[in-house]
Amino acid sequence: MNTINQRVIKNKLGLLNLKEEIGNLSEACKVMRLSRDTFYHYQSTVAEGHVEALLDKNRRQPNIKKQVEESVEKAVVAYAIDYLTYGQRRVSNELKK
Repeated sequence: MNTINQRVIKNKLGLLNLKEEIGNLSEACKVMRLSRDTFYHYQSTVAEGHVEALLDKNRRQPNIKKQVEESVEKAVVAYAIDYLTYGQRRVSNELKK
C-alpha cells in the first residue's frame, strides 16, 4: 500500500477513533470538519469490508496516449510564459507556424 493510501485510511480511521475517545459523535465530526453522514459511511464501510475498503477506488491513472512529447510541452510552456496575454488557440497557431 502506498503512502497516499495510508494517509487516506489514517484520516478516515482517525474520525472513527476520535468518536470512540470522545464518546460524542457531533464533537468528533466538528473537530475533523466532516459530516455525520461521512462518519456513518466510514463506519458501515469498515463493518462491511474492513479497513482496506476505505481506500479511494476512483483515483484515475494518467492516460499516456493523451500526453504530448516532453519537447513539445516545454516549447508550449516557454511560449505561453513569454506571451502571457495569448490564449490557448493563439499559442497553438503561433507554434504551428
